[in-house]
Order: sequence, then structure tokens, then C-alpha cells
Amino acid sequence: MSPTPPELGPLGVLARYRRAILDRSADDLADLYAVDGVHEFPFLFPGMPARFHGREEVRAGYRAAWDASPALPERILEVAVHTSTDPEVITVEQTVTGTVTGTGEPFAFPGLLVMRVRGGALVQVRDYMDGLGVARALGRLPAVAALLDGRRSG
Repeated sequence: MSPTPPELGPLGVLARYRRAILDRSADDLADLYAVDGVHEFPFLFPGMPARFHGREEVRAGYRAAWDASPALPERILEVAVHTSTDPEVITVEQTVTGTVTGTGEPFAFPGLLVMRVRGGALVQVRDYMDGLGVARALGRLPAVAALLDGRRSG
């Protein structure tokens, strides 16, 4: 079996993933996924589902999220990329930085991604991000707190 070309392996897909994030292109992002690929949010991330199943859910979900978000990402600072004994898997520590439109306030959203790439496509992404930190930076923390409080009492 011949090795996977670098552009189709995890690091090549990561570079394209980051470009799609910076461009806020739901189409470019979704096109990186296998038809039945999964994107999961294991931590509470208000306003996002626990997972997107399939390329088209990724496309629709990110399009809706980015259309509603005033966060404009400008850079992705790589903290570390960890390879695995499994050649399909990498773990990525990074911080997405940018500006909140309307206020001009800067933001920095640290996160951790665990990505599985098979045949040049994402088959699984586990996206660990501080959803409450994102809500705070975007001025949505009071609404999120009210939503969460309503769920507890409802």
C-alpha cells in the first residue's frame, strides 16, 4: 500500500480546514468531509447541536452559524499539532483570533480538534471549544445564561 500524499493526509486537510474557517466558507469546509462524516461538539456550545452528521449538515450548520455570528476570524494561531500512532488521526491545539463586528472588540477562542482523515476526507472531527467563552466575547452570555436557567427549571 502506497503512502497517502501529504495534501490528502491529516496535515493537508488541516491546512484546507483552517482556510475555510478564515474565509467563513461553509461550502469549502463541508467539502472536506466524507459524505457521512461527523463533526462533534463534546463540550456545551450554546446555539450549536452536539453534532453534525454528514457533509450536508456540516454545510447547513456552519452556514447558519456564520451568517448569525458577528465574529470575523483573522488568524489561527497554532499552539501544537500532535500526530498519533494512528496515521489517520491528529490532535490540534489552536487559537482563533479576530474581531467582533459592530464593537470592534478583539477575540481569542482557544480550542482543541481531534481529526480523523481517511482517503483525503474528514470522517470525524471532535471540536472542543469554550462555548461560554465564545458567548461572552460576542455579548451573548446573558441570553445563554437565561436559556440554560430556563432549561433547568422547565
